[in-house]
Amino acid sequence: MLPQLESLSAVISRHGLDARKALGQHFLLDPDITTRIASLAGSLVGRHVIEVGPGPGGLTRALLATPAESVTAVELDSRAVAVISELATVFPTRLTVVEADALKQDLTQLCPAPRHIVANLPYNVATPMLIGWLRQGLAWERLTLMFQLEVAERICAAPGSDHYGRLGVLAQWCAQCAIVMKLPPGAFSPPPAVWSAVASIIPHAEQPEPALFKAMERVTAAAFGQRRKMLRGSLKSLNGEVLLAETGIDGTRRAETLTIAEFDLLAKAHLSLCRKN
Repeated sequence: MLPQLESLSAVISRHGLDARKALGQHFLLDPDITTRIASLAGSLVGRHVIEVGPGPGGLTRALLATPAESVTAVELDSRAVAVISELATVFPTRLTVVEADALKQDLTQLCPAPRHIVANLPYNVATPMLIGWLRQGLAWERLTLMFQLEVAERICAAPGSDHYGRLGVLAQWCAQCAIVMKLPPGAFSPPPAVWSAVASIIPHAEQPEPALFKAMERVTAAAFGQRRKMLRGSLKSLNGEVLLAETGIDGTRRAETLTIAEFDLLAKAHLSLCRKN
């Protein structure tokens, strides 16, 4: 149980913490919702949790109410840093505040393993943040992240579906991905223009080496960069004819029809070709 704390609305008013569009901020203030999000992260006993963009601290409070060993809040907005720093005085041994741009910070250096990230991400930088964390797959036990619904659907999309693309391939190649909660605009302050969703992303026990991850990034960028083209055309810049011949994949197919396993074959073939040359 948490000690009696000042209401979030009072904290926001006192600090002049209006949500800023430039920072992609949409605050979650309903304690029932933040408690549910914290619970979706699974058991946090003995875990070290990193929260990105805590804002006024609604989700931070919910995370502190769990058995998490520690919570590290990474915040760029100095106004929100002041708010969370006040909260840290109430939980001096469990809450650490880091004023930094999470997109440029190596979050693995902030706490020991086992590490979780639980966050209502700033929507304007959520995708590059996720790709950066996927590159460090072995560092994370679990990611429980709020995105715009369309982005969450892309992360979890199946081959052949409307939302299937580069982001889904990268995410599902590295992790088990599922949408575990959807929220309407009215759940946030101020309300965004679209629905949002929480995605549960659990990295696989085995992760690609950095060179193979880069190869997959190049292959998916080429394949989905010209979605209407057949693979023999979209992969031309990567010596596509050789890649398709080595993997046995039909060059008349389009990127959205390929499975994760087939993209894995292409990435490995591309890396092998690069190393030979």
